[in-house]
Amino acid sequence: MFDIVALGELLIDFTPNGFSDSGMHLFEQNAGGAPANMLTACSKFGLKTGFIGKVGADMHGYFLKSTLEKQGIDTTGIVIDPNVFTTLAFVDLLENGERIFSFSRKPGADTQLNEKELNLSLLSNTKIFHFGSLSLTDEPCRLSTKKAIQYAKQHNVLISYDPNYRSSLWKSEKAAKSQIRSHLSYVDILKISDEETELLTDKKDPLLAAYDLIQHGISIVVVTLGSKGALVCTKEGSLTVPGFPSSVVDTTGAGDSFWGGFLSQIIQTNKDILSLSLKELEPCVRFANAVASLCITKHGGIPAIPTQNEVKIFLQK
Repeated sequence: MFDIVALGELLIDFTPNGFSDSGMHLFEQNAGGAPANMLTACSKFGLKTGFIGKVGADMHGYFLKSTLEKQGIDTTGIVIDPNVFTTLAFVDLLENGERIFSFSRKPGADTQLNEKELNLSLLSNTKIFHFGSLSLTDEPCRLSTKKAIQYAKQHNVLISYDPNYRSSLWKSEKAAKSQIRSHLSYVDILKISDEETELLTDKKDPLLAAYDLIQHGISIVVVTLGSKGALVCTKEGSLTVPGFPSSVVDTTGAGDSFWGGFLSQIIQTNKDILSLSLKELEPCVRFANAVASLCITKHGGIPAIPTQNEVKIFLQK
């Protein structure tokens, strides 16, 4: 039995790493993709994890598969396809650590996972199944994601969702809203950023958006608030958990590592996850805030995710 299985994009983040002697940008090859980043955090925090997705039969694809294996993530659900190229993302960092993405994904391997390639044994033997919206941008992966969600739900698996909106990958905001909202009825646990609230609910205020999502049947909604921390909402009410001050170097993977930290903690309560009280959820969010605060002090996604011991030491300060 797995703790968490995720489906979605597994790609290379080419992140800035100085300049050459001739003044040209140098880029560093980092393993990335929101679901993979999230699973890495979960794996570092003691969970049994598995990944479902597709990469190309190229140097980047083999590097990505090897990277996940080194993190202890089960890769039997990864398809290596010689007919497509591994998805690439070139990242430009602003002075405040925020990012601008340029994707090489026309198509990228991650969009080409078809439903016949889904590893159903992973989907039926996990406590939580997680997905994001990048797997909903294009066919055939859009249909494969829908089939995976439905199959997991039929096997009483909890569904986790992080939209992780990237506007450049959608034909229009209208199309994005339609697809991103299309599977909310299946979702048990949801993470969104304060910049995504209108995308999912038409409400800008994080609290109003969270309550709207709860009223539509989602049991736990967490809204990340950047340096202000995070808001957690259930039928019981809501609670804002303050963040930690950090020296921002690179925000890549911050939200993903936050969610990995949160999911790891709610699973390790060994209680009925959907019945956890706000009092029980508060330390889970606090742990997740600490994970994200540590992540943004380093470059890259997966390489920047802290260990469980590093988080514990941070929280004791």
